[in-house]
Amino acid sequence: MIFTESLKKNYQFRFVYNRGKSIANKYLVMYVLKNGKDFNRLGVSVSKKVGISVVRSRVTRLIKESYRLSEKNIKCGFDIVIIARNSCNCADFDSVRKAFKHLIKKHNLFE
Repeated sequence: MIFTESLKKNYQFRFVYNRGKSIANKYLVMYVLKNGKDFNRLGVSVSKKVGISVVRSRVTRLIKESYRLSEKNIKCGFDIVIIARNSCNCADFDSVRKAFKHLIKKHNLFE
């Protein structure tokens, strides 16, 4: 991902959870917070409730690929945390991508 870094530390995720704005749909929950930088930071969280490790890894890849394909159209300067819901474990790529785009539009992050 060209314009994006990863959120990796627990305190970074907690900061976005506590101060960011959240919007949810059937498959995903998205928290967004301005970071004051000229790049985005992305964090993906998939809990054990979603499924076994193979399923969680697949869901993570689907979310990251959805972000990668839309990255050029997303405004810079935000911390974004995406949480996968249980229903995401049997979703196909098109469903996850539509859910991702829906949340990005709701947060007014499309340029």
